[in-house]
Amino acid sequence: MSIRGLKKKQPKTFKVKIITVDAEMEFSCEMKWKGKDLFDLVCRALGLRETWFFGLQYTIKGMCTWLKMDKKVLDQEIPKEDPISFHFLAKFYPEKVEEELLQEITQHLFFLQVKKQILDEEIYCSPEATVLLASYAVQAKYGDYDPNFHEPGFLAHDELLPKRVLRQYQLTAEMWEEKITAWYAEHRGIARDEAEMNYLKIAQDLEMYGVNYFPIAQNKNHTDLLLGVDAKGIHIYSINNRFSPNKSFEWSAIRNISYSEKELTIKPLDKKAEVFKFFSSQLKVNKLILQLCIGNHDLFMRRRKVDSIEIQQMKAQAREEKARKKMENQRLAREKQLREEAERAKEELERRLFQLEDEARQANEALLRSQEAAELLAEKAQIAEEEAKLLAQNAAEAEQERQRLEITALKTKEEKRLMEQKMREAELIAVKLVKESDRRAKEAEHLKEDLHEAREAERKAKQKLLDITRLNYPHMVKYPQYLPTDARDANFDKGSIKLDLKDIDLKRLSFEIERERLDYLEKSRKFEDRLKELKSEIHALKLEEKQCGLYS
Repeated sequence: MSIRGLKKKQPKTFKVKIITVDAEMEFSCEMKWKGKDLFDLVCRALGLRETWFFGLQYTIKGMCTWLKMDKKVLDQEIPKEDPISFHFLAKFYPEKVEEELLQEITQHLFFLQVKKQILDEEIYCSPEATVLLASYAVQAKYGDYDPNFHEPGFLAHDELLPKRVLRQYQLTAEMWEEKITAWYAEHRGIARDEAEMNYLKIAQDLEMYGVNYFPIAQNKNHTDLLLGVDAKGIHIYSINNRFSPNKSFEWSAIRNISYSEKELTIKPLDKKAEVFKFFSSQLKVNKLILQLCIGNHDLFMRRRKVDSIEIQQMKAQAREEKARKKMENQRLAREKQLREEAERAKEELERRLFQLEDEARQANEALLRSQEAAELLAEKAQIAEEEAKLLAQNAAEAEQERQRLEITALKTKEEKRLMEQKMREAELIAVKLVKESDRRAKEAEHLKEDLHEAREAERKAKQKLLDITRLNYPHMVKYPQYLPTDARDANFDKGSIKLDLKDIDLKRLSFEIERERLDYLEKSRKFEDRLKELKSEIHALKLEEKQCGLYS
């Protein structure tokens, strides 16, 4: 067979692009493929076995529609584009995520889709719950919180909170990050799949979780109600309230759902109950509502039946996988703990090493300082030794000086005693001189009196002599030259004798007085000189006593 023949027999294909929440894939499909063929190809590429939750969604004329599994892809009303784009999304939601989501990939796809719906505000969530959900999303993405690695600002490029919440509170991005990080730090030790499951367990309790809303009317003219389809049943809401339904029909209480053109009828299981009829905007909406109702009802009934062999195997595998992962996580946690302990021990050793190095450095510095101090002490010791020698020499000199001063002090004491004795003698001499002076003064007074008496006696004698002469020789008084020689001589001899005697006594007395006065002056001068010498010696002794006190 030729190569050209082989090429002719190759089937014709067309390209499709499958968009998941976090990835895109392209496939080549045969022209005859049905929707199920393409869906199975995508599930195999993803490794997904829980296929009943998912579907391929596309948008045509502004309306989201699911690809039918039993019809050819190209026969359906799909966009005319190359490649044809389909979104691989969860079409039906579980009632209890923890029990029904068995595979990790299923859980991860649900986590990503629900997270996107919350961020796009398709599912309402309170601000407190959004912060908690954001912390689990961060735990699933970044693992355990490490303050050394997850520094402030590490969530700046992550979309974690709905814009409605950000607008509602006047908080900065740093404040929101701080709040999320506070919860994030509490999730330490939680694995990625466990964090995603915790996220879904919180999300499944939200009122709008898993609900597909369609506008309806109870008559043909007004669209004043919303019809919601979820895993538990059909709910009727007012147009402004998507949280609390006005009326609900559980799948177990519904007997039949049918539509005719734009009219859709819900017949309760209780035949006495009122049949609920409503109108949609167009026929395609009724078809889509019926498709979702059939799928959710099938899953509702399936959950309440005994699991099939395939489901039992998947659950067993899921349990084994969970046990294995649990053991693996425990082992990893143990290894992580050991690694952290080893790192802490390493850090402790490094800290201890650094501390020892620091202590060694300090010890070296202390040794250098000790050496320098030792050198300084040696120099000081040498200086001290020299000072000690000088002090010893000074002490010896001081001792000699002390002895000399003691001897001097003894001499000074002796001299002082002698000086005091001399002073006492000088005082006695002075007293004697004073007494002698007084006595001499008295004697001089007596002598002066005697001299005065002698002179007075001489004057009287002369006067008497003259009187006698005048009486005996009156004619001679005026003319004494005519007095007889003998008589004149005889008389004068007697008077001369008396006068000579008197003159001799006076002269002798005057001479003695003068001599005694000169002796007195000489003695006074000597005494004054002696007193000055005594004063100078006493002053010198006082200076020596002061010096002796200073030396002591």
